[in-house]
Amino acid sequence: MRELSLRCDPYLVNTRITPNQLTHLMVVAGVLAGAALLVPGLTGALVGALLIQLYLLLDCVDGEVARWRGQTSITGVYLDRVGHYLSEAALLVGFGVRAADVFQSEGGTNWLWAFIGTVAALGAILIKAETDLVDVARARSGLAAVKDEAATPRSSGLALARRAAAALKFHRLVGGVEASLLILFVAVLDMVRGDLFFTRLGVAVLAAIAVLQTLLHLVSILASSRLK
Repeated sequence: MRELSLRCDPYLVNTRITPNQLTHLMVVAGVLAGAALLVPGLTGALVGALLIQLYLLLDCVDGEVARWRGQTSITGVYLDRVGHYLSEAALLVGFGVRAADVFQSEGGTNWLWAFIGTVAALGAILIKAETDLVDVARARSGLAAVKDEAATPRSSGLALARRAAAALKFHRLVGGVEASLLILFVAVLDMVRGDLFFTRLGVAVLAAIAVLQTLLHLVSILASSRLK
């Protein structure tokens, strides 16, 4: 997507569109991706995945245009972070509502799945918040931003577990791009099977990953030197 965004930048830098407006469009695309999942069948999953790709493109373009024009700002960084929170949460909530069968294609709505999708969304937000709050805590204590090497847990066992988790990359499944591709994949499987079994399985898996990753990430931060 970065290669595509660099081809789009020359057409945007001489327009009146500001980097922050591009960020707003990014947020709209991300939230609409979650809403698109309410459309039953493969169509909703495909539109959701395409909107997430647009979201990713705009996420690249807004920062590139800002740097090209020399218009980088704290407001832009803040809006970008809020956009990631909203978009990824919307996608996972939409996935849960999709699994709940809100249009009753299988005879009845089961809102438990919407709740599980919301748990996954909350976990995805908390994972990001745990990282962002490190800088908040340090700033309020008068400390400089954390260095990369401080992220390694002081315990050798935790450090090994962290490297293993990073190698498996299972935590990335709750991210917007990876989640949208998983949602599209299970939609194809459901189309073949003729029900929502794989969609519901996907929601349960993402919720489990989100909850587990929230706890593990918190332990990793507390066991590292990031708050020292």
